[in-house]
Amino acid sequence: MKQQTIFSPRNMALMALFTALTCVLAPLSLPIGPVPISLTNLVLYLALYLLGTRRTALSFILYMLIGAVGLPVFSGFSGGLSKLAGPTGGYILGFLVMVLVAGPFVDRSGGHFLPDFAGMILGTALCYALGTAWFVYLMDCPFWYALTVCVFPFIPGDLVKMVAAHLLGKTLRVSLRQAHLL
Repeated sequence: MKQQTIFSPRNMALMALFTALTCVLAPLSLPIGPVPISLTNLVLYLALYLLGTRRTALSFILYMLIGAVGLPVFSGFSGGLSKLAGPTGGYILGFLVMVLVAGPFVDRSGGHFLPDFAGMILGTALCYALGTAWFVYLMDCPFWYALTVCVFPFIPGDLVKMVAAHLLGKTLRVSLRQAHLL
């Protein structure tokens, strides 16, 4: 089978689909403090299984651009450059780092849980680090405070999202490949 370029019609359609999915699910958030619980990372983990690292990163960059121009696609149906430059903007940018770090693990693991999970944990930890550093800088608050409101409450849910994405992503990838849709 001939290798498709990243900008083939099929790849562009898949990236657009995941950009749209992110635009729909990311705003659905639960405001529990200065950083809301969102489904953004779940969509990105899942996209890694179906799109791979490069296409997921491009899909997410498009999502960020859509939000940057003001469409309400960020958590809580917000948008604009002020959201990206605000206290939680580091987490949005951190999601891109998460994709770029976790993606190669998922791409190369052959669907094995431990490498996938390790990659997602490492990528998420870097997302937390970037977002928390950004939050501390902009809010001029103690690091420990930022960890208690921006990281610790999210760890259990993010671990569940990682496991769910692995199980669903691996299954969907096999099914869609068998149907010649990936």
